[in-house]
This record gives sequence, C-alpha cells and structure tokens, in this order.
Amino acid sequence: MKDRSELTTEKRNVRSTDIDRRATVEIVDVINAEDALVAPAVGRERLHIARAVDIVVDAFRRGGRLFYVGAGTSGRLGVLDASECPPTFGTRPSQVQGIIAGGRRALVRAVEGAEDSSADGAAALDRRRFRPEDVLVGIAACGLTPFVRGALERARQMGAPTVFITCAPEVAAKVEADVVITPVVGPEVVTGSTRMKAGTATKLVLNTITTTAMIKTGKVYGNLMVDLRATNEKLRERSERIVMEVTGLGRRQAAQLLTRARGMVKVAILMQKRDLTFHEARKRLKLSKGSLRAAIEQAP
Repeated sequence: MKDRSELTTEKRNVRSTDIDRRATVEIVDVINAEDALVAPAVGRERLHIARAVDIVVDAFRRGGRLFYVGAGTSGRLGVLDASECPPTFGTRPSQVQGIIAGGRRALVRAVEGAEDSSADGAAALDRRRFRPEDVLVGIAACGLTPFVRGALERARQMGAPTVFITCAPEVAAKVEADVVITPVVGPEVVTGSTRMKAGTATKLVLNTITTTAMIKTGKVYGNLMVDLRATNEKLRERSERIVMEVTGLGRRQAAQLLTRARGMVKVAILMQKRDLTFHEARKRLKLSKGSLRAAIEQAP
C-alpha cells in the first residue's frame, strides 16, 4: 500500500483539529477522552487475545519461546514486556524475547529506515535461532511495517504459530497469521502519532497475553506472583508478604523460611504448608509442573 492516508492510524481526528488553539486543560481533556476509548477497543478483541494466549501456553508447555517483533513504539513495547517477565514471573530471559528494528540503539533513539526491510526482519529471527516450536507475535500499529511482515513470513515458512497485532482494520484481513488482534482505537489526537492510543492499546494487549499465559502455566497462586525473583529490597519485602499471606506466619518467621528456601517463594510456601524439606518441596513442585496449587493439593 503506497497511499496510507486511508488507514485508521493515519486519518485526522475530527475531535482534535483545532487542538493547537485550545487552553492547556482543554488539550488534556481531549487526550483523556480519546484515551478512554482504548480499553473498550481492547475488550472487543478478547476472544482473539484468548486464542493468542492459548497458543503461547501450548508453546511454553512444549519448551517453546515467545518472540515479539516490532519497530519504533511497537518494538519498544515488545522489548519492555519481555524484560519485565523474569523479575515478575521468574522466567528465563530467553523465554520471552523482544526484537526491535534497528537493534538496542533503537530503544532510546529513533533509527530511521530500520523498519523498511522485510529481509532484516527475517534475518533478526534467524540470529535469535527462532524455531518451529516458538511463537512469533508481530506488532505494527499501521499493519504495514516491512520488518515485522518479513519476520512473520519467515516464522510461517518454518511452520511456527504466529500472532499479529495492529490498530489498522483496513489491513487486518490481508495479514496471514494464526490470530490477528485488531483493537480499533480510531485516529490519533495528533495525526499519525501511534505512540498514543495505538501504543496504549498495544501495551494492554501485551500485558494481557503474558500475564494470562503466566497464570495458566502456574506462575501465580491466587493473585500472588509466587515465582517472582527478589532482586531488590522491594521484591524481597514483597516475597515476605506473600509468604505471610499464604502461610499465616509473622514477618520474622517468613524471612527465616525464605532463607531456608533459598529465596524461592513457592518452595517456602510448600515447605510450610506440607511440612517438607527444601529438596522435598522442589521435587514436589517439579512433579506438579511448577504449579504451587497442584503441589499443595497433591496427595502425600
């Protein structure tokens, strides 16, 4: 598509055509009103998002990985979501990965033209040793980014499952992917600035995919992140609170239990709940495929 003027993401927003003439608080009100349209748009894609989650969960259970590929804001959001999985859910850094056109430099500074090569998108997957058992999630607000489309095509050639996220309904039906997620948020307040509503919608979708996948694979007990990695004081304190909440222990006892459990929240809880040693708790968790609930409820 040479003329992108018909894309929703490139159209002018009739509610902000005179925004440069408005008072500061009026500008803030316009932006806020447009942002309020984002969550309902994502909600309308709930079934497609759920399908994407099931694909990711199946891949994780087979030892596969999740790859996000994007350019500009879309790429940065993918890298951000991937980078937050290890401390939040205790995943290996390789389990969820983000690839951005232009590489690491593009995370902090625009790399013009990096998104324009489909061959570069395919090559980026090859460098990460992408495999058929992995999942590729391509992110492109306008739906046309060659770098992303090239990566999608390479993944499909390999027989890997694919998901595509775009805010441009005009191209959604033309993209070959197992699942296409299209939150239609409408034209941006500043024409074409997809770091705004489209970016917010993308962040919500990515949050939902990884969080739900982690819940489904046993990384959460109730609504507690029992697989977190306590890499700083805040997370160490949170680990103690989680153990206290589930076991009923006081803070000092919880801290002592975590020390015996080598900082592993799941192991600490299981040791206390089922009166197990560290090694017994680790073995029981392995047999329950990492699910704390299943390990607790498992017959002796």
